[in-house]
Amino acid sequence: MKLGIIFGGLSYEHEISIVSAIAVKDVIKNHNLSFIFLDENRDFYLIPNDKMKSKLFSSGDYKKCEKIDIDKNGFFTKGGFFSKEKRVDIEIVVSTMHGGDGEDGILSSLLDFYNIPFMAPRTEACVVSSNKYLTKSYASECGVKTIDFRYFTKNDKVKVDKYPCIVKPVKLGSSIGVSVVNDEKELDYACDVAFEFDDAIIIEPFIPGVKEYNLAGCKVNGEFQFSIIEEPQKGDFLDFDKKYLDFARTSTAQKALVEDKIDAKLKQAFEKIYNTIFEGSLIRCDFFVVNDEVYLNEINSIPGSLANYLFEDFNKTFDGLLNSLPTKKKVPISYEYVNKIHANKGK
Repeated sequence: MKLGIIFGGLSYEHEISIVSAIAVKDVIKNHNLSFIFLDENRDFYLIPNDKMKSKLFSSGDYKKCEKIDIDKNGFFTKGGFFSKEKRVDIEIVVSTMHGGDGEDGILSSLLDFYNIPFMAPRTEACVVSSNKYLTKSYASECGVKTIDFRYFTKNDKVKVDKYPCIVKPVKLGSSIGVSVVNDEKELDYACDVAFEFDDAIIIEPFIPGVKEYNLAGCKVNGEFQFSIIEEPQKGDFLDFDKKYLDFARTSTAQKALVEDKIDAKLKQAFEKIYNTIFEGSLIRCDFFVVNDEVYLNEINSIPGSLANYLFEDFNKTFDGLLNSLPTKKKVPISYEYVNKIHANKGK
């Protein structure tokens, strides 16, 4: 199959999207890959496979690559005086675009608008998963517990009743702008850091030594396919630098030793979160376990390097998802209502 791996975007997570796409290049088998880079100006570039190296982007040399555009037939190069328009031969687009433009639903809406097949969360799934406040509300409605939290905007007086706590921007991932706060003296600075990245924050109690587990998966022909369960190696807090390494991972992670009842609870919680809203995407859910109860921490709707390192046979799951993507129902436009008005009023 001919796949277009799209990455970059106007986002605080722009660079880790590049790292993720480079990792995916070495992981996806059995398919012809084309790489499409979206730069900070929202211009698309077709990147040759042999040039997929981080230095190409940091140096700006990607601008020497072929610039492409998008329409209802997919991606294409614009013709000039001496050349004709040429189509990029792609059957399905696969997104490794993290953060803004990718996980917030902008790209999904664009691909959906042009009716281009893609593997990524649909717009409504992006809305739910890219906003931590909405994620918690959604999880609650699905019957999955979350850690208690307070929500504040820039105009609010931020008040915390108990320390330590953790301060998070509402719409960012990869632990960007996240701080652990031990006392009131540290609160103002932590809020300033978070508000640099977002107009709203959430504050949760910080639970030292909490058990954390990662589980990825998707639906293939209506049946759930799960990865192994991983217990990420961390200190008290899995910060950006530690998470950043996940985006370059290609070797299989170590399977966590969890009791059968916790294994079952984690998978049940994942199924409730995935539901039907995340169909067409491979996601990773990060969970906390406190006193044998499972709590959703966050939904990674486009996980780093597609969470390939969590699967014992990533390509089998990946290919299965490619072959069972949802199709959009065609809406019939008949003008029946307009014709009735015309018949009745003669207008």
